[in-house]
Amino acid sequence: MPHKEENKISIVELHPTFAAEVHGVDFSGDVSDEQFDEVYKAITKYGVLAFRNTDLDDARHVAFSARFGELDDVSPYTKMGKKNRLPFEQLFDVSNLLEDGSVAPLDSHRSAMNKGNSLFHVDSSFNPRRAGYSLLRAHELPPKGTGGNTEYADARTAFDELPEDLKNELLEKDYVVCHSLYHSRKLASPQSLPGVNPEDHFMSRHKLVQRHEPSGRVNLYIASHAHHVEGISPEKSKEIIDTVYKHACQPKYVVSIEWKNNNDLIMWDNTCVMHRAAGGSFEGKYKRDMRRTTVHDGSIHAWGLNEKTTDRMGSVNEMDRRLRS
Repeated sequence: MPHKEENKISIVELHPTFAAEVHGVDFSGDVSDEQFDEVYKAITKYGVLAFRNTDLDDARHVAFSARFGELDDVSPYTKMGKKNRLPFEQLFDVSNLLEDGSVAPLDSHRSAMNKGNSLFHVDSSFNPRRAGYSLLRAHELPPKGTGGNTEYADARTAFDELPEDLKNELLEKDYVVCHSLYHSRKLASPQSLPGVNPEDHFMSRHKLVQRHEPSGRVNLYIASHAHHVEGISPEKSKEIIDTVYKHACQPKYVVSIEWKNNNDLIMWDNTCVMHRAAGGSFEGKYKRDMRRTTVHDGSIHAWGLNEKTTDRMGSVNEMDRRLRS
């Protein structure tokens, strides 16, 4: 697709409706205000931005992310005894590695929990305050050709192209969906959480149809974490969630982005796109050390219909601790 010059950075569109690769951002020091403003405009329009060969280290990754808003951190989990493999609390470990840095075996609990990331989802919809932007950086990639792409789905265009009768129903009913991390983990790996019933645990409540505040476009806020729709029968709830989720995950709304180099960075807006981790032959064999910062959503929809609290749902390790305690 053609390049567009936008104030010293260039943008290559990766899909007809969303996602772009950005070139020309100087990450060697503090990104200039001018370039930062252009990046902000681009993430508002495209929802997903890929930056190649950023040369960011952990500290500058965190610093750049913090310019977009207040960062989430892993402190709730370290206070409960989880060891942090990474040097900053604002970095989430989304690798295939165990705490000692070794590759998680395919039969490990870590690998089973990571399967949830293979379903299209948004970050932290299961928390009282949801995620806004996520900035994922490749620290160490597996060998080329062994898989590990990240795929994204355009939930704004998916809403635009809903069948009119369904669109009208969603707008009229203004459904509230309850999200659960346990639900998505059990969907992806049914045998990994024996005896755990998502309904026995906290669920976060968010409207299914929302206006995406930065762009003004209407959006489907759906994810594999979506457990049920409030106030209707279980059968109707399942029908709505399955229909909307499958619609938004259609190939025409999806782009697959390859990680090419260590220190590639992909940024996305969880409030208007879903994402998932594609698997590959690297699993159980080679390191895929990925580090993510997460910016708390600052929009009017940030807290959904939830009480404002600092509580957060568990990480992979925190769930493991609960199950083994």
